[in-house]
Amino acid sequence: MLDIVLFVVAAAATDPAADRTPPDRPPSTMTSTEIKAHNEGLATAHPYYVRCRKIEELGSLVKKARVCHTNEQWKKLWAQGNQDSRDTLEAMTRAPVNHSN
Repeated sequence: MLDIVLFVVAAAATDPAADRTPPDRPPSTMTSTEIKAHNEGLATAHPYYVRCRKIEELGSLVKKARVCHTNEQWKKLWAQGNQDSRDTLEAMTRAPVNHSN
């Protein structure tokens, strides 16, 4: 049993993704080739794994903007968006209602 635990600890210590650093510049400014090179050897759930999404731009039927962030950044953006929604909902429920009819 102790051998298995030591093996797992040794495997985790030699994991090449464990000593990785976040990208040195904003992921949205990186090319697809640079993103692939950065993601090489990282698990898709790793905090520094870069994911990109295409978002349709308003006023255009064809144009899309590519937005890239690390998993860690996407998680923070998601949490901030949810908090903003909760704050707005709370402010709306507390606001006085004007019944002038």
